[in-house]
Amino acid sequence: MSHSVGTSTRSLHADDLLNVVSDVAPPLHLSTTFRYSNDPEALVPAADVSSSDADHTSHIYSRLSAPNPTRFETILTALLNGNTISYSSGLSALHAALTLLNPRRISVGEGYHGCHGVIALFTRLTGLQKLDLDCAPDQLQEGDVILLETPVNPKGTAFDIAAYAEKAHSRGAYLIVDSTFGPPGLQDPFLFGADLVMHSGSKYFGGHSDVLCGVLATQRADWHAQLLKDRIFLGAVMGNMESWLGVRSLRTLEVRVQRQSENTTRLVSWLHAALHAPSPAPDSAEAAVQAVLAEVFHASVQETQGDWLSKQMPNGFGPVFSITMRDERLARQLPSKLHYFQHATSLGGVETLIEWRTMSDTTVDRRLLRISVGLENWEDLKADLVRAFRELGKLWREIR
Repeated sequence: MSHSVGTSTRSLHADDLLNVVSDVAPPLHLSTTFRYSNDPEALVPAADVSSSDADHTSHIYSRLSAPNPTRFETILTALLNGNTISYSSGLSALHAALTLLNPRRISVGEGYHGCHGVIALFTRLTGLQKLDLDCAPDQLQEGDVILLETPVNPKGTAFDIAAYAEKAHSRGAYLIVDSTFGPPGLQDPFLFGADLVMHSGSKYFGGHSDVLCGVLATQRADWHAQLLKDRIFLGAVMGNMESWLGVRSLRTLEVRVQRQSENTTRLVSWLHAALHAPSPAPDSAEAAVQAVLAEVFHASVQETQGDWLSKQMPNGFGPVFSITMRDERLARQLPSKLHYFQHATSLGGVETLIEWRTMSDTTVDRRLLRISVGLENWEDLKADLVRAFRELGKLWREIR
């Protein structure tokens, strides 16, 4: 399917070639095993099957392929502009990527703490050496990896993909981009030199806080074939129910992400302006913000040199941002003062979530809260924050 076709159209029609039933909504297939043809002449032994002969409507065993995961991957291949392989979680996707490339060194920033857990596993098994994200280029050698998460968890600020691609490729190394916070419609890392693109599909691909999955995409046919072979033995396949839910969710991916990103930009712009408003009136919303809030983090308000960010994310800067409060006690209290922000980990769902991030990540500033913006009216979210900040301001004056 041509990439000139719109994102929503691809989300709705990229899997049309897999329609083998008359159902408009794809059916849920729960079987783990599938009958061979009754025609002896149609039976092809496994050793005689080549990847070019693959029939995506025919299946043998669900650890190899199944109808629902195949539809999910087919849609994402059109959306991500690279052959896509699904996994049982985002971390199993990273595990598969490192198994494929088997680097001796990996350059990585702070980012999602779970990725560092996978890296630690490889360090134990293979001696993989971890380098800083901004290590000198000569510390990288051929076959090594830069793992770049952008926008980055938990802050939602961005990195220049093209700059890190140039750095990696100058040394014969590879660039993996974790684009979970920049789903299709907001960011295409392949345009800026990524070799592999990774997503925790549990977030925006699932979109309703009810799917656990991971995704890798590659534009190299040999890597795609190897990843498929590796997955058979790693066993980290996406479940039938999860992939059926994933297909349901991909149908609305563009409209969800656009609305969430717009909501986020408006909230962040207001918060940032309120935080820096000069001499606010004592009873104003700006005064309430300044009484308890210390800092706002998001790609839309970060300072950058050049125009790389607007080129990299031309349609919006992602639906996740973070704030730090003036004191840890304020950060602990804020979620309990909000009505429309649910206090929970993860992100990407239709509902707005806030997390006192230290609840699940031991590495962050204990004053930091991560916010994943949903589909609510953004002014309702703003009003909820103002009311909570005012309540916290009273509490802060008492405890000080």
